[in-house]
Amino acid sequence: MKDKAVAILEQNRVMAVATVRPDGWPQTTLVGYANEDVLIYFMISRTSQKFENISRDDRVSIAIGADFHDPATIKALSIAAHVSEVRDPKQRSRAIELLTDRHPGLKRVQMPDDSHSAVMRAYPAIITILDYSKGFGHADQLTMGPSGVAEMKAARTDDWGYGSHLKHPG
Repeated sequence: MKDKAVAILEQNRVMAVATVRPDGWPQTTLVGYANEDVLIYFMISRTSQKFENISRDDRVSIAIGADFHDPATIKALSIAAHVSEVRDPKQRSRAIELLTDRHPGLKRVQMPDDSHSAVMRAYPAIITILDYSKGFGHADQLTMGPSGVAEMKAARTDDWGYGSHLKHPG
């Protein structure tokens, strides 16, 4: 199951990150990311609300997926994660390399130094894998531990009233 999550991470480049604002409201923004296995890297401004929110509360929700025409093709991730700043220079350099490889347009701009930008690393705690090819609302859930997958919950299919099987066009 973890391989399926990694495949979805590798098929996409942009994610929605929801942080907790000081007033308790969620704040969601889109950011480009890169990953190594299930670890997710992204860069943000040190003066941003997102950086302030994560500095205060490291819990985030992440959503990754793509637009679709056929609901049977929906494959997406919903992730609960803890985020920390990558402070080690070698790790920061590696994360920036991953980001510029995933987002080649970044190679055309000068990378900001660490006084302006923070390279962040998201450690997933819970990964929900949506795969509607197995039925509308089908989801598998992985709980991650320090050494990898700690638990895999049986698949669930949410009943949206559409029925459990998708009709194929044609």
